Amino acid sequence: MMSAKAVLEKIKEEIRPDAQQMKEVEDLIKKIALLLKKQKLKAKIQAGGSYAKGTFLKNIHDIDLFVAFDLLYKGKDISTLLEKVLKPLKAIRLHGSRDYFQIKKGYSVEIIPVLDIKKATDAENVTDFSLRHVTWMKKEGKGQEDDIRLAKQFCKAAKIYGAESYLSGFSGHVLDILIIYYKGFLNLLKKSRTWKTQQVIDYYQVHKGKAKLNMNTSKLHSGLIVVDPVQPGRNAAAALSEENMKKFQERAATFLKRPSPDFFIEKKIDQEALKKKKALMINAKTEEGKKDVIGAKAVKVFQYLKNKIAESFGIQESGWEWNDHFLMWFIPEQQKLSSIQEHEGPPLDKKDHALIFKKKYKKTKIKNGRIIAYVKRTPLTLEEYVTPLLKQPYVKERVATIKIIR
Repeated sequence: MMSAKAVLEKIKEEIRPDAQQMKEVEDLIKKIALLLKKQKLKAKIQAGGSYAKGTFLKNIHDIDLFVAFDLLYKGKDISTLLEKVLKPLKAIRLHGSRDYFQIKKGYSVEIIPVLDIKKATDAENVTDFSLRHVTWMKKEGKGQEDDIRLAKQFCKAAKIYGAESYLSGFSGHVLDILIIYYKGFLNLLKKSRTWKTQQVIDYYQVHKGKAKLNMNTSKLHSGLIVVDPVQPGRNAAAALSEENMKKFQERAATFLKRPSPDFFIEKKIDQEALKKKKALMINAKTEEGKKDVIGAKAVKVFQYLKNKIAESFGIQESGWEWNDHFLMWFIPEQQKLSSIQEHEGPPLDKKDHALIFKKKYKKTKIKNGRIIAYVKRTPLTLEEYVTPLLKQPYVKERVATIKIIR
């Protein structure tokens, strides 16, 4: 068995980005810089996110670029100004707290307009702080880039990477903070085993142990409370669910016990293996729109079906995967229900109601002070049970199409 350190060294080599990817992004930055100059706008294009920090993964899927507008544009619609600049690149405008833009190049490039703030009070939008995250990480996290990549790949393989509402996982910024706070990935794994729900991580000890009292309580319902070193009043991990925090802890403990490269490999759902386990698989096509919004809708459909199935059949295993389509799967505790079920009637002290119930149902008995009847049950199989659920308004309003895979 390989040691943990040996495994991590192997993975580090595999997930470092290649020079070609970096050149493509640099070329795009130069194009946008020329377009800004042509429009005579006082704004500059800067790489942001993991690309600027030097922590992005090989075979990247998302790049963040920021167009920082001079403060003279404060109060103006900088999204519309940027839209005109990006017209030759056929960028798609997406709605957000401030509209931003997307260009598809085999991977996704998001171009976000921000104000070039000098101090916190200059900000009009939370995205205006984004470039400060880059500055902070490059200052405090120098030399930790490989460890941050390891943390990202570890979370991606576990399907707990991303702060989008449909994922409720670890954002890149939160992983930056955790790696820097614990001084490396291996230390993060070891220390994570002692986390309690809503444990506070305060890198600069700004709140002196009173973060829960000082911060916005509506943003503290998360697995961890990670004080943003750039905005100390903000919980950087507000999106992280307790379930995903615990999943990280469990996988960390298992990896430390039996280190393996498998913990860093993103595995697709094996439909043939699921068929052997008699799983019910459902394929949905999501609507058009912002990924975070349509993803959240699809996950609500998954959760709705899971809860309904659990009520009658029980759930042994379940999960979902979102690539071109949103694939859901459910392995029930029982594949088929009995043909007869108990139907609960009124309590015995409600004599009039009890009499009506007895007349309606021939076979009855007394159970826990109530009259119980035995009636035929339909449907009996999981597929028969789920089919009408897929036609419910709750489902049809949240996905474009949905069907059972047979």
